[in-house]
Amino acid sequence: MDLKQLTALVTVAEAGSVTKAAQLLHLVQPAVTRQIKTLEQELGVPLFERTRHGMRLTTAGTVLVERARRAITELDRARAEIRPAPGPVTGIATLGLLESTLEVIAAPLVDHMRRRQPGIRLRLLTAYSGHLQHWLDQGDVDLSLLYNLRSTPSLHVRPLLREQLWAVAPPHAELTMSRPLPLADLVARPMVMPAAGHGLRTLIDQVYARAGGTPEIAIETNSMHVQKQLVLAGSGWTILPAAGVASDVAAGSLSAAPLQDPEATRDLVLGLPRTGRPAPAAEVVAREIVAVVRTLVESGAWPSAEWLDGTGHPR
Repeated sequence: MDLKQLTALVTVAEAGSVTKAAQLLHLVQPAVTRQIKTLEQELGVPLFERTRHGMRLTTAGTVLVERARRAITELDRARAEIRPAPGPVTGIATLGLLESTLEVIAAPLVDHMRRRQPGIRLRLLTAYSGHLQHWLDQGDVDLSLLYNLRSTPSLHVRPLLREQLWAVAPPHAELTMSRPLPLADLVARPMVMPAAGHGLRTLIDQVYARAGGTPEIAIETNSMHVQKQLVLAGSGWTILPAAGVASDVAAGSLSAAPLQDPEATRDLVLGLPRTGRPAPAAEVVAREIVAVVRTLVESGAWPSAEWLDGTGHPR
């Protein structure tokens, strides 16, 4: 088993066919086929099912692709970090971002890194907080934005900001930031909610419980984009972090207001694994993302947010 074989395996799995993989790898098709067959012979199991629609991973193939992708990433990272003389930090850093933060932070962060740290190649992966924490534990991401989490034996957490949750409605509801909405006003309304088990859903359920009520659920979804589309279609109202809906409110496609009685907030944190020393590129990204988030909060570009000091208290 060698790196060329593993690269061929991952490329075929991602491309869905040997022909496409050969084009991406700049190889002839028989060479890619031979690498896959050699792997299968060495392991004694088929890695793909050959179908009329392309190559489909077997159970064994799925397991090997996951490990191979991680090995290739680590080798890429090692190559990028090795340099002959002292100078700017280079390397690859994989950062996990919450879906609800993308509209506010993704573009400013990428622009900031391009200008200040051109030697670092940034990889952005998006998911929910629970998935991102699992990826941190598994080593699939180097650092990640998470929320409502404290440091654990395996994870170091740096508090960043506290943001409000907003009630979100169609434009004709005329909700505004200047008029917070009591949670009691939502109790009888049909709600488009995150699916059960989602971290945001857990947070919302806790807010309702503090108010002594339960949401009137019209529909559940695991997609924030779908939540907003269903609100716009008239299926109900929803509750989202400020960052996840600010651009929609600014564009006039939705209206929103901060929740109160009780107030609903979440604390955004930056998580890094405690095991081992972070790669130099990851350390640089950690420092830079703190600076970017602070600038966004203090400039008002991150709405309804207040900066937290290192102990998690508002500054």
